[in-house]
Amino acid sequence: MKTALITGTTSGIGKAFAEKFASMGNNIILVSRNEEKLKRQQNDLQSQYHVAVKFIACELTQSNAVDLIFERLNNWQVSVDYLVNNAGFNECGLFTNTDMEQEMKMIDLHIRFVTQITKRILPMMKKNNYGRIVNVGSTGSFIPSPSDAVYSATKAYIMSFSNALYGELKKTDIKITSLCPGATETEFAAKANIQNTLLFKYAVMKPESVVEIAYPKLMKGKRLVVPGIYNKLLVFFSKILPIGVTNSITLTMMK
Repeated sequence: MKTALITGTTSGIGKAFAEKFASMGNNIILVSRNEEKLKRQQNDLQSQYHVAVKFIACELTQSNAVDLIFERLNNWQVSVDYLVNNAGFNECGLFTNTDMEQEMKMIDLHIRFVTQITKRILPMMKKNNYGRIVNVGSTGSFIPSPSDAVYSATKAYIMSFSNALYGELKKTDIKITSLCPGATETEFAAKANIQNTLLFKYAVMKPESVVEIAYPKLMKGKRLVVPGIYNKLLVFFSKILPIGVTNSITLTMMK
């Protein structure tokens, strides 16, 4: 049996990924902050899918988070075949009004943590001559977003980083997929206080739908997955419209 390590698993896309990988007969390592929620999720997955489920409760914005994760992996003598870098959050608003401490944590989580854990996991996958890594970006990976400047910049990093690694590993059976969903029905929007914006009034996808689209494509080693027709159109037009137009559209959608 193969093992999937998934971050940000107690809700939304991460939770849907955990259920999907478990339903396909994979052992699961859940990584998130809330230990009580992780315990409940562990019990639910084990009883429903009869796979081995372990969890690691830690704050991923801490500088030693990856060391803590690998200490557990070494103690368990577990090798990771699938890595889903899903954990994330948003600090939304005009850049002059947002909380800098929260933005630094966002950079730590979306950029530093993703880079570090990928750096540590890849040698394990190379040793096994197999691996799949999913880095969850956003439609914001393609579109600089006024009123969401730091978030969209971190997601642009994730896509650029993933694309570069995809090229480095092209001749191997280790594949890197950028998953770039748009508005998704999760706790993410409420925590970022954007659930009542125009963005979240139209074409909002369920996390389970995002994962059902993404899973077969990532297993095939697809470089990029943009789920949903609306999101595909958004990405397409972002490539052909002037930046001034996309800025105006983004500002309107975030109201």
